Amino acid sequence: MKLLNKKTVITAICSVMLSVPAYSEDEALSASVIRLSAEAALTVAKEAMLECRKQGYQATATVVDKNGIIQAVARDTLAPPVSIGISKAKAYTSINFTADTSAMESRQNSAIGNFKGVLMSAGGVVINVGGIIYGAVGVSGAPSGVTDEACAKAGIAAIAEELEMAD
Repeated sequence: MKLLNKKTVITAICSVMLSVPAYSEDEALSASVIRLSAEAALTVAKEAMLECRKQGYQATATVVDKNGIIQAVARDTLAPPVSIGISKAKAYTSINFTADTSAMESRQNSAIGNFKGVLMSAGGVVINVGGIIYGAVGVSGAPSGVTDEACAKAGIAAIAEELEMAD
């Protein structure tokens, strides 16, 4: 068996070294995630539900974190059971597209609009306070998505000032 010459070995070593990603000392190897506390998420859900009640509607409000995972749910006494899944889907859709679901209604019958768990119907609102995205809230139970969205925004408003002062 023939030994490899020195030039071939050096070329091989350099190739391996250049193919490995290099990280500068300034680059973070982890990321910090800002989330609502359990108490803040519960406040958003409760206040959204109560706003719908003030308007005469029994509704459910669901708050999800940045990953679309449920943090809090508030279901009014007589809110229909189907409103639980619908409010979750609105919140999940809103945070995954980083947009209020009312802005996506035209895409409801598209391929992405028919994706399991996605609901592009008004009532999902991103929790964006002071330019920081914390999650989203979805509301279901009012006769229109416009009302659901107004209730969701009332929930966010209940903690907005406190969040702005905390940052």
